[in-house]
Amino acid sequence: MTPTTQPMNFSQPEFDRRRLLTALVAGTLVCVAAMLPGHAHAASAEEAVAELQHDWEVIKYQTAQSQREARFEALSGKAHTVSASFPGRAEPLIWEGIIVASWAGEKGGLGALSLVKKAKALYESAIQIDGSVLDGSAYASLGVLYYRVPGWPIGFGDKDKARELIQKALTLNPKGIDPNFFYGELLIETKHPDEAATYLEHALQAPPRPGRQIADTGRREEIRVLLDKLKSR
Repeated sequence: MTPTTQPMNFSQPEFDRRRLLTALVAGTLVCVAAMLPGHAHAASAEEAVAELQHDWEVIKYQTAQSQREARFEALSGKAHTVSASFPGRAEPLIWEGIIVASWAGEKGGLGALSLVKKAKALYESAIQIDGSVLDGSAYASLGVLYYRVPGWPIGFGDKDKARELIQKALTLNPKGIDPNFFYGELLIETKHPDEAATYLEHALQAPPRPGRQIADTGRREEIRVLLDKLKSR
């Protein structure tokens, strides 16, 4: 007796269910593939750095002080992921350094020293790759560490080294708001108030940076505070 073969049922409801299942599986595979290392560079280095910049300025200038330390700590993890995703690029290293240094600043005390040393190493690595990127920000940011961190035997602070580094940043970006502000701050630290006022005024007149409105607004307020202090002496 020959067995009868049942024909496959391609009725519309069953066929639609199979097509839906196939589409769902395909969509899942696409999502999984997007998470694999080969797709880590879907966003460009420039886009990733711009996002870190924006996150940093929101925390620094628009977040309550009581929340900044935890927020910078979380952002430092994100920054490290970006740096690891773009090996050989100086920009992510610079921004990881800025974020780690900002975290250290909020943490304060001797407990922040290990973070400061980490930021220093990140800036130095960026300079070895290309110190001129981001208008010499690695030089300026490293200089800030050298004049804000205590000197030996506690830390590596060195006002002369700070001056050398920030002057290098000014050579690369003479009209920039940050190097002029930092140099003005250093001159206040080293008891040169008149010269400091000149650089702070230059910083206040710096051209706006595209996409950096929050940072520019916050920095200008910091500049005005320092100028007011100089005028009240």
